[in-house]
Amino acid sequence: MKSIIAVAILTATLSAARAGEATETVRGFYTDVDFEPDPAMRDRFVDPARAKFEENDKLSGNGAEVGCIDFVLSIDGQDYDEKVLASTLQLSEEDNGDEATVTATFSLFDGQPDSEREILWSLTNVDGDWKVSDIESRTNDWKLSAFDCN
Repeated sequence: MKSIIAVAILTATLSAARAGEATETVRGFYTDVDFEPDPAMRDRFVDPARAKFEENDKLSGNGAEVGCIDFVLSIDGQDYDEKVLASTLQLSEEDNGDEATVTATFSLFDGQPDSEREILWSLTNVDGDWKVSDIESRTNDWKLSAFDCN
């Protein structure tokens, strides 16, 4: 009986320690907004997202000025007001063991209803680190893994 209680306490403690870690991974994309396909950011991703970035690299490396990704995925756009983004950002997480989803809701500009965004982040736990596997805009109906980069 004591071992069952000990396992339950350990499991609860580990779950509590992990809670929010996927959210903090996503928060980093909003603290320092950058172009996700940038090769310097690849270590934050796993497939299928990483594979799409590699397809994008091949397309833009073949003489195309812009690959299949021509905007900042985290904000679903190119322009934003840093203060408005920071003050409106809300993140909610659903953790399912080694998989998690984080929903980001925010506004790009103050007083502009068409600048409201909802982005769904899919994450996978890889050796204790949360990596992004996919990004989806619920606002503009796209999903990174579904981009045609060929």
